Amino acid sequence: MADQKINMNTVWYKDAKGDGRIKSDNLQTQIAIPVPKGGSGEGAEPQQLLMSSAVACYTMTLAYMLDRKKVPVAGFFMDTEGNIAKGDQLSITHRPHVVLNSGASNEDVTMAEALILQAEKDCHIGQLLVKAGVPVGTEGKVSIDSGDDLTTNYIEEHRLVW
Repeated sequence: MADQKINMNTVWYKDAKGDGRIKSDNLQTQIAIPVPKGGSGEGAEPQQLLMSSAVACYTMTLAYMLDRKKVPVAGFFMDTEGNIAKGDQLSITHRPHVVLNSGASNEDVTMAEALILQAEKDCHIGQLLVKAGVPVGTEGKVSIDSGDDLTTNYIEEHRLVW
């Protein structure tokens, strides 16, 4: 595999209570030091950025695997919870919910359930975190579309529209 180069640009405004920006080809975000550490809290903090990498990797890995196995997916959404214990020990739990098309079979459900677990093992970022001592777990759910459009409801409920 060829080497890959990723370039990012960063700027910081003012002191610890200021904020910054990170930009790359397909990423733009505001960063800030959390309030409990003396910052403004008006941007993503390091743990959120780390978790967002794990979330993105898991999501794309699962989407790819479901597609490759031709599982009839109507959509899926996921909540991910990070817990930070004493000593800054982070743990991450993904809770994906895969919604299958109304004509999905029991075999499709079984395959989706298996891929939910396999995606955790195949996600490179998640595995890097595990090697670094960060517990990463998955508690998934599969349902068959009943006409309620659960994915759109999730998008609206969590304001995931830009």
